[in-house]
Amino acid sequence: MALSEFDLIRRFFAEATIRRPDTALGIGDDCALLRCAAGMELAITADTMVAGVHFLPDVDPESLGHKCLAVNLSDLAAMGAEAAWFTLALTLPEADEAWLAAFARGLFSLGHRCGVQLVGGDTTRGPLAITIQAMGQVPEGQALCRSGAQPDDLIFVSGPLGTAGLGLKMRLGTIDHADPAAIAALERPEPRLALGQSLRGLASACIDISDGLAGDLAHVLAASGVGAILHYDHLPLSECVTEYIEETGDFALPLTAGDDYELCFTVPLHRRDEADMVLGKCGLRGAAIGQCETAQGLRINQRGHPLALEAPGYEHFSRA
Repeated sequence: MALSEFDLIRRFFAEATIRRPDTALGIGDDCALLRCAAGMELAITADTMVAGVHFLPDVDPESLGHKCLAVNLSDLAAMGAEAAWFTLALTLPEADEAWLAAFARGLFSLGHRCGVQLVGGDTTRGPLAITIQAMGQVPEGQALCRSGAQPDDLIFVSGPLGTAGLGLKMRLGTIDHADPAAIAALERPEPRLALGQSLRGLASACIDISDGLAGDLAHVLAASGVGAILHYDHLPLSECVTEYIEETGDFALPLTAGDDYELCFTVPLHRRDEADMVLGKCGLRGAAIGQCETAQGLRINQRGHPLALEAPGYEHFSRA
């Protein structure tokens, strides 16, 4: 017997989520009712992922469930927010029970670990697409924004760059071998929630790296009205990315590849030791990679020479 919409919601989603004490009413009514703590602001983000655009149609559904939630939690991390709730709008070509069970397993494994509750959403029939809206709380006036970077601030990233981009090349078959670490970076990114919260009051600006370091950092520079110099040789790189660059000369990969979901943040120069300490406490392999400047634009220095990029990062409606 085919699953009805309401059976699908109850069996795979409503009964599997955690219950937070600050949720007055969750799944089951026309709206959820949420209690935002006194002195806190509500942070809200949403991402849509479409088969064939954001993920390969044959992706493991458990990994897909993880990633769909992770990319939203990464946005909350970039704002310094504590993750709390999410909604799920799921468009399916068919109600495949095995697929749904695996998707829900990946979704809720991460959700339980990060303390977020599913509080509503929608299901419908159509080409496979998943939209998640995530919500969190941040103390009033303490949210990390893109607009606070100042000249002389140091630019940090929270971890290795380009590994997910290399994983995509492997999944597409443009590289004839697979590296489990690169595939995991692509399909199961880890939202840096603890780091984001630790950066409140320390970082002057922050963004998560979803469309490539160069492109996402450019958003920070534009919002802050500053420029920057990046030192390519300071970029943290995984072993597989280092080997790939040595073999191919593709220096652009860690600057332009998307899906890293590390945080890029700026810190006043005199607080560098604090930033290093925070990264260490979070167990991350981050590094200072450059510095903000008064002169507008992004300049990249590689071994004492300027490095030019043809395209800074991914953009959905680019004509290129």
